[in-house]
Amino acid sequence: MTFEKLNGNIADKRQSSERPELLPSLVLAYLGDAVYELAVREYLIRKGLCTVHKLHRSAVHYVRASAQAGVLHNLETILQNDELDVIRRGRNAKPGHCPKGVSQEEYGYSTALESLIGYLYLRGDFSRLSELLEKVFSVIDKP
Repeated sequence: MTFEKLNGNIADKRQSSERPELLPSLVLAYLGDAVYELAVREYLIRKGLCTVHKLHRSAVHYVRASAQAGVLHNLETILQNDELDVIRRGRNAKPGHCPKGVSQEEYGYSTALESLIGYLYLRGDFSRLSELLEKVFSVIDKP
């Protein structure tokens, strides 16, 4: 998956693109959530799912906080130091609420993954973002 098309005009207008590590973790997670949602939708469509009902049911499997938290545990060994810093900050962020049915720990880890995705997107490191998303999908797809 490539994000160059999506990034086009947005990159020219962002002031923080050169130093995304300075943004609050929850801001990175806010953007990361949108980027991840788009990546999941594109991934599912490329897998051949073609009805909105099937797409939605399948997408829920990928975007659940518990799935994101589990994936992050699998990725930690391949992350670079700057990425680990973003993860740590995202995990420790205090969003002010935790969705029903999700533990605070799971929600922290899912926020951390979304922070990492937002960070890589703003940094413009689309090859690394694509590499990590492929790993995310392969971990979630394991039976």
